[in-house]
Amino acid sequence: MGKMAEHEKIVYAYVVADLLHVGHVVFLENAKSFVGENGKLIVGVLTDEATMEKKERPCLSFNERIRIVKALKCVDVVVAQTTYSPISNIKNLRPDILIESDSHTRENLIQTKSVADSVGAKVIILPYYSSQCSTKIKDNITKSWKKPKEVEVVNIETKPKEDEENQTWQN
Repeated sequence: MGKMAEHEKIVYAYVVADLLHVGHVVFLENAKSFVGENGKLIVGVLTDEATMEKKERPCLSFNERIRIVKALKCVDVVVAQTTYSPISNIKNLRPDILIESDSHTRENLIQTKSVADSVGAKVIILPYYSSQCSTKIKDNITKSWKKPKEVEVVNIETKPKEDEENQTWQN
């Protein structure tokens, strides 16, 4: 008899992924490290509406953010996350491991852990890279952007002078 196939481990993580930066990449690479040989990292990308439950509308469209996350080699599958909380995706996907960020409130983490426990998922909390986040990048761009100086518009006469009217210009 052949050896029984190892269970395909499913790890679920989620991001907004607006202005993708090294914090996102490290977070998702760390999430991928829990997958094992036969597993998959499924990443939920928050829709604009889900993001706006707690933050401003992302700069990049949802479709652009999906495409960018899908391009990361550590990501196996990308799905939409339609609420800021991952609870509905946890219930639907039933992952073995849920990756959370320590940027979430204790209350939210307790609620999420309760749902994860109900589907048999272990919760692993990874650090939030506050030194590199989309909000700070946006703020830095805004602060460093300088409004262009106003240019004085001068009315230039286009009518030729009388003595130039009959001249021929040659190179």
